Amino acid sequence: MERHFEMELAKLNNRVIKMGNLVANQIHETMEALTHCDPELASLIISNDNQIDELDVKIDKLCQRIFALTQPVATDLRLIMASLKMNNDLERMGDIAVNIASKIEGIQGYQDIIKSLEIDDLAAKTEIIVHDVISILTTKNVVFIQDIFRDAHVIKDMIPVISAKIIDEMIHKSDVIVVATNLMIILTQIERIAGYSTNIAESIVFLVEGRIVKHTGLDEHFESSNGNV
Repeated sequence: MERHFEMELAKLNNRVIKMGNLVANQIHETMEALTHCDPELASLIISNDNQIDELDVKIDKLCQRIFALTQPVATDLRLIMASLKMNNDLERMGDIAVNIASKIEGIQGYQDIIKSLEIDDLAAKTEIIVHDVISILTTKNVVFIQDIFRDAHVIKDMIPVISAKIIDEMIHKSDVIVVATNLMIILTQIERIAGYSTNIAESIVFLVEGRIVKHTGLDEHFESSNGNV
């Protein structure tokens, strides 16, 4: 029974990592489609979403089975709780990728605006934060967690600046109102990706250290984790 329990936990961990890699790839493709205003790639992103949905269900069912057949405690319980939370956040990130992809056709032909507004730079930073948080999920090395929070702040600080530029474009160029509206929606979705990335980072800290860092100061957390309690 104990051996079976360990195998189930290992399967859970592997499935969450697989989910993370699927989502990271979706985000990568989405940022590529956004940067190059590529509707064909966007269509592929939308069609691939079912893989994430199917794995989401499998992870939820596996967690339910482990709870039903065992009484996990301590580290094992943390793994299940964190996996449920991260799986939920990852599935939502997959949905966001689809939401952004659905807007790509509406910005086709406006790649020059994407570049002038530095949305391509924002897309690159978004891809990096997702890649990095999934790498930490895989290695469980929380040393680099702080970078995730910092990168998320950079992304969130960029969005109102770009939004202001988009609004200015809308005021002075009536012919870009439709594309500008789509870009405003995309910016909102990118901000959510940054938010979910920090959620996953928090879950990794909980999984590895048993600390709940949600709604707490980041500097305070890392000072205490270095022994300055």
